[in-house]
Amino acid sequence: MPLTNPWLAGPTPEGVLSREVLEERILNLLSTQNLAVVATVNRDGSPSATPVRYYSLGFEIFYTSWDASVKSRNLRRDPRVSAGIVVPYVGLASSRGAQLFGTARTLAPGDAVEYWEAFRWQSDYAERGRSVDEPPTDPLTVITPSRILYTDHWLRRTGHAPRQTWRPLPDQR
Repeated sequence: MPLTNPWLAGPTPEGVLSREVLEERILNLLSTQNLAVVATVNRDGSPSATPVRYYSLGFEIFYTSWDASVKSRNLRRDPRVSAGIVVPYVGLASSRGAQLFGTARTLAPGDAVEYWEAFRWQSDYAERGRSVDEPPTDPLTVITPSRILYTDHWLRRTGHAPRQTWRPLPDQR
């Protein structure tokens, strides 16, 4: 049987992408997807994972959430968070996604102006029969990554490792 993607066979390459190329790939992923699974820490230390629709601004992702939700309560107690973002998977060659590790903070609407400008809330409001003339009053939760593990098996074609790690520069924190 012929191999569809022969570059997937053999040892995994170890090449490291330049920072510029890795950042471009991560930003492309964050901008072209909109579903993340956000994992928080329950009071007893167990994980709680919840799918959310997110938007991005730079390397941060953000979403709305009720203050009474489990994830919001967990983040008030412990801001450590992980978020997984994946592209629909049809085989190893298409395996692409990112895991964001960092902290989350919830902002009141008045403190989140720059984020609300990047949040396409009007479609939600129209779908729910709410006026698109009245801006949101919901809090926004912003995840700021301290590390991103980017996965893209297509990188193997060019001799690069399929998993690459990004960390912010000191001035990006």
